[in-house]
Amino acid sequence: MYSLMQILLTILNLVYFVVIAHVIMSWLINFQVLNLRQPLVYQIWDGLNRLLNPIYSRVRSVLPSTGSLDLAPLVVLLAIYALRVVIMNNAMMLY
Repeated sequence: MYSLMQILLTILNLVYFVVIAHVIMSWLINFQVLNLRQPLVYQIWDGLNRLLNPIYSRVRSVLPSTGSLDLAPLVVLLAIYALRVVIMNNAMMLY
């Protein structure tokens, strides 16, 4: 059971870092540090969007409209943190 919790925590950490990479890359694109006309940048951006769009779309359907401010990544990061806390607390109860 403990190894299953470690696997879940590893997956949550991976998703956490993918969301952080997506947020940082979106800032770099918006501030024109990165250019989407470069093939490598476009491929990475497209891959991150394809990975995270199913998660973001479900969160966006629940959140109220805030105009141009997208709160979906923040909600996803908070949900990942909450899941990590729940898993860690349950792991402590096993011992």
